[in-house]
Amino acid sequence: MRVLTVLAEVDRVGAQRTAREVPPGVGKLLSGVEEAAQSSKLWCGAAVAMACLGGWRGRRAAAAGLVALTAAQFVSNGLCKQLADRPRPPKEWFPHDEVDDRPDSSSFPSGHTAAAVAFTAAVAPAWPAVGVACAAPAAMVALERVQSGAHYPSDVAAGAVIGLAAAWLTRHTPRLLLRHWP
Repeated sequence: MRVLTVLAEVDRVGAQRTAREVPPGVGKLLSGVEEAAQSSKLWCGAAVAMACLGGWRGRRAAAAGLVALTAAQFVSNGLCKQLADRPRPPKEWFPHDEVDDRPDSSSFPSGHTAAAVAFTAAVAPAWPAVGVACAAPAAMVALERVQSGAHYPSDVAAGAVIGLAAAWLTRHTPRLLLRHWP
């Protein structure tokens, strides 16, 4: 129980500090990036650009990113949110009105972060330069989810872990299947 108490305090302090210390102009930029990432529009657009402009490597990176993103969204939104049913952070923690525009679904885990991290981590091995370019908006999405009051920091951390796991599975599943195929 002590661990849960400490985690709750870390979540409270992290959420309040992030909401308080992110300047309003940066908050607007973060909101714009999050809006672009809503329903995976940003990542699908990046995948189309990679597939059209990047030749074989671009198509491979785009496919890996979309497969990992889909897996991460299934795990985070289709499974974990249904099981966890964690309420969103209290509105009074946030000194801005963005907190009024957040979903009613479970706070745990952050599906936006899971998708962003999964896409980025799956693209990076196939096309490192584009993976690095995707890292900035992925980090901005994760930060925005806490700054806006949509998630606790632990929700975002869990989403990132789910995203990394989805990217790892996307990269390694074909080899694992071939190795164990009769």
